[in-house]
Amino acid sequence: MKKHTNYTILLVMAFSFLFLAGDALAQPDTGGPGPGTVTVPVDGGASLLLAAGAAYGLRRLRQRRKA
Repeated sequence: MKKHTNYTILLVMAFSFLFLAGDALAQPDTGGPGPGTVTVPVDGGASLLLAAGAAYGLRRLRQRRKA
């Protein structure tokens, strides 16, 4: 019975996401940022977070090998 309930919930969520995705993509064009706003590139910050995560993961692996 629980398996059936999980599939039903998953199916309802999938169909609701499909129907709501059209509304999310149909937003009007604003023409870009307004005056006085500063846009920040996400690429540099994401690269730093990725490098920090890799360094932390390597550190944890080395600590496990020592123990």
